[in-house]
Formats: sequence, structure tokens, C-alpha cells
Amino acid sequence: MTALVILTSVLAVWFTLLGTGKILGLPAMAERAAHAGFTVGAYRVIGVLELAGVISLFTGWAVTGIGVAAATGFLLLLTGAALAHLRAGDRLPALAPAIVSAALVAAYLIVLL
Repeated sequence: MTALVILTSVLAVWFTLLGTGKILGLPAMAERAAHAGFTVGAYRVIGVLELAGVISLFTGWAVTGIGVAAATGFLLLLTGAALAHLRAGDRLPALAPAIVSAALVAAYLIVLL
């Protein structure tokens, strides 16, 4: 159970920061949105989905299916992020956060199940 608490907490902090930044339209997030070919409005939607995913990660402790759905959603989101970076011509350093995040989400999923 300890590993699940740690993974959930790390993912919750990470995606809460990212999601909140996107929703608020912070300048750094607006620049990232433009670089990836998204509008700020579309980025805000992604931010809302990230925050919903955070709540679902914690709900996964009580209802495993919701945690699995949250992890699956995050993995899809991170795959999309990696593809957006590749499409924008970014190299490995720009892809690293998505890759590391996906590894943490996969670990959460493994520990949850």
C-alpha cells in the first residue's frame, strides 16, 4: 500500500501543477500550447482532464476500476503529448517529462492491480 500512496501522491502533485497551469493559461503553458499546435482553450480542456484524472487516481484506492481508467487516460494523454512533441520537431529532452510521467503512471497501474 505504501508504494501506491507514494505513486499517487507524486502523480497528483505533478498533474495538479500541470493542469492548474494549463487552466490558468500561464504564459509558459500558453507558449507550450502554441509550440505544440494547440490553442490555449484546448490546453485548458487538457488541464481540466488532468485534474479530473488526479481525483480519479485517489478514487482508485477504493474503486480499482476508476484508478485503472485514470491511469489509462493519463497514458493516452502522455502518448498524445509525446506525439505532439515529435510533430513539433522536438528531441528527447523535450519528450523526457512525458516518458518519465508515463513510467510513473504505468508503475501506479501495476501496483494498483
